[in-house]
Amino acid sequence: MITVKKLVKRFGHKVVLRGLDFDVQPGEFVALLGPNGAGKTTFLRVLASLSRPSLGVVQVAGFRLPDESAAVRARLGVVSHLPLLYGDLTADENLRFYARMYNISKYELRITEVLEMVGLENRRRDLVRTYSRGMQQRLAIGRAVLHDPDVILFDEPYTGLDQDASSMLDEVLKTVAAKGRTVVMTSHDLARAEELATRFDILSHGVITATGNRNEFGNGNLLSFYKKALAG
Repeated sequence: MITVKKLVKRFGHKVVLRGLDFDVQPGEFVALLGPNGAGKTTFLRVLASLSRPSLGVVQVAGFRLPDESAAVRARLGVVSHLPLLYGDLTADENLRFYARMYNISKYELRITEVLEMVGLENRRRDLVRTYSRGMQQRLAIGRAVLHDPDVILFDEPYTGLDQDASSMLDEVLKTVAAKGRTVVMTSHDLARAEELATRFDILSHGVITATGNRNEFGNGNLLSFYKKALAG
C-alpha cells in the first residue's frame, strides 16, 4: 500500500530524510516512533503529498508522488494535532463540506455512520468551536475516514488531549483499524502505540533504524526495543 525507496528530503542545506526505505502492506497499523527532530512529521507530510521529496521513490495506493498527487489525496485520510475543521460550522456542516469536496454520493447516510462511529451523533448540530479538544480530534478522524480512504496518516493525534479524551480516541482508532484500513501513526506515547499498532518502525537521524512486529516481542517490551534501536 505504501512503498518508499531511498527518500531524501532537504530544506536548503539541511537534510532531514537521508535515503529512507519504508514499505507497508494493506491493513497494517504502523507506529512510527523516534525522538524530536528525527523527521517523523516531515516524512508524513511527504506521504500526504504536502511536501515534495527531494530524491527517491514514493508510492501510495499504487500512485507515485508527486506526479499523481491528486489520485493519492483521493485515497488518503490525514489527522494531525490540528483538526482542520471550521469552528463556525456544525459537525454536520463540516462533514457535508468535505463530502462534497470528495464527491461522495448519498453522503447524508455516510455522515451519520461516521458521526456514530466517533460518538458525536448527539452533537452533530453544535458548532465545532464549542467542542472540547478531544471531541474536535474525534471529528477530525471522522473527516479523515469520510471518503473511506485506503490509507490514514495520524501525526501525533494525542497531542493536547487529557486522559479521558485520549481513552476515547483509543477506541476510535481501534474501530478504524478493525475496518482493515492501512494506518501509519507517529507518536511519543509508547504505551499507546504498543496497544494499537501491529508494527513498530524507529526513525532516527532521517532513516529507519529498526522494525519490530507485535508478534516478535511480548507486551511491555516496546520501550527496550525503542531504546536499543536508538542506541544502535
